[in-house]
Amino acid sequence: MPIKTLQIISSALLLYASSIAFGFDQIPVSVIYSPPERHKTADEALTSGHVREENFPMAAPASKPWRIAFLFPHIKDPYWVGCDYGVISEAKRLGISVDILPSNGYDDLVGQMRNMDQAIAKRYDAIVISPISQTANNSSIARARAHGIPVFELANDSTSDKLNIKVTSSLKGMGSAAMQWVIRDAKKRGLKSVNVALLPGPADAGWVKGEVEGSREAADHAPIKVNIVNILYGDSDLVEQSRLAARLLTEQRKKLDYILGCTGCAPAAVLPVRMAGLEGKVRIVAFDLTREIAEQIQKGYIKAAADTKGVSQARIVTDAAVNYLEGRGQKFPSTILVKLGLLDQENFADYDFGSSIAPAHFDPVLSFDPGAHPR
Repeated sequence: MPIKTLQIISSALLLYASSIAFGFDQIPVSVIYSPPERHKTADEALTSGHVREENFPMAAPASKPWRIAFLFPHIKDPYWVGCDYGVISEAKRLGISVDILPSNGYDDLVGQMRNMDQAIAKRYDAIVISPISQTANNSSIARARAHGIPVFELANDSTSDKLNIKVTSSLKGMGSAAMQWVIRDAKKRGLKSVNVALLPGPADAGWVKGEVEGSREAADHAPIKVNIVNILYGDSDLVEQSRLAARLLTEQRKKLDYILGCTGCAPAAVLPVRMAGLEGKVRIVAFDLTREIAEQIQKGYIKAAADTKGVSQARIVTDAAVNYLEGRGQKFPSTILVKLGLLDQENFADYDFGSSIAPAHFDPVLSFDPGAHPR
């Protein structure tokens, strides 16, 4: 990567990292205060007519070292490393104890259910879950609530109506944002119609369903003809997604114009596209942003990325849980949605990477205890 680009990213992240002791800037969000309707996703709640546009402020330090468990689907790609960074940095600032309990991937629902049982048995003060499934985690969420433990949701959505607060972004919105970039780019290229393939990730995950629905809606309302020629689902593992990308290129080689992929999927498509000699023909766009994707955008291998701002989501859910446990405020929202961003080469130099990406040398940390690390 050119030195200038490294300086841009490093400077932004250094500035962001130095702000840990002082908190973070207020984060633009959409907030819903009405009680959640049964079995509704966050995107469905956005149509409720009860949405308010606000700026989420940082929480004051906690009065005691609350114990909070975070159930991640895994921690094997940069998106969840970014969420890890957001949680750990906020735990340090707030003075709370956190344990991150990752499963082994999106095919490990049993492992996430087991982690929920473990968190319930250990009587954490609160649990934050990033559900592997949009529906299959609902029973374990209800079980935790039945034991008197408040449960919050981070990033991945579900249809549970037992959550205390959801913190996510519009999952349909990220699919729509990525596809709308494709449409604008196709028009600039003078294309009257385009063929698009999707590598959205694991089929049962709520964010994947949002990506696909948002992409389809944007395609249906496009001023040019957008054909979604194939959708291949699979775990966001690099090897699996590389295999799926190679399969797409074999099946659709002659007519494919764009590939839209998740945080683990879009980077996995880069090498297969280059090896097929289609780098100038087939353009890759990501549904979300990680450090790896930002670097690939700078190099031109990935053209753009929607951005759900994972670090900001992790900070907000940690603060929201502490505010809830502290009893701050008389009314808590049911849903908080972080505003989406979008990165391409045009806005690269001015982009706020700190809201989305962990610092370059951050290694995942699974636990923080303020007693062992006094402020």
